[in-house]
Amino acid sequence: MKQSRADGFLEFASARSGHLYRSACLLTSGDTHLAEDLVQETLGRMYTLWGRIGRIGNPAGYAQTVLIRTFLSHRRRRSATERPFGELPDRAPDDREDPALRIALLDALAGLAPKDRAVVVLRYWEDRSIEETADVLHVSSAAVRTRSARALAKLRERLGGSVTELVAR
Repeated sequence: MKQSRADGFLEFASARSGHLYRSACLLTSGDTHLAEDLVQETLGRMYTLWGRIGRIGNPAGYAQTVLIRTFLSHRRRRSATERPFGELPDRAPDDREDPALRIALLDALAGLAPKDRAVVVLRYWEDRSIEETADVLHVSSAAVRTRSARALAKLRERLGGSVTELVAR
């Protein structure tokens, strides 16, 4: 019984970890190390619940919710303000990616408040509805709409015409 539980969890973690990591990278504005930590903590929390997973209708959606909540609780910790200096790249850039566009978007996302960033990631990266986003963040649908509009306005203000210039290359 215990082995089948572990096998089931390993299968789930293998299938979802890439998606969780991509979402975590967006939430952390490209901080891959913090994103890895968030995914690891999310999967650890999911493992402790795995025996009762039958009561959860959508484990993948629940894992995404755990990731968002883990990110928001991390942002509230005092140690979350620490930033390393002089980062070295972990991998060579992908030729298909436009580094200038990626950096501009990640910098713009980093300028948003954590909850605003979470709304943008959930609504526009995860393609979740307003109601689903509100449920994950424990806020009202009106709060999601307000945060979404405010966050998009800030992104437009920060990016201005630079995104169209970067994309047009």
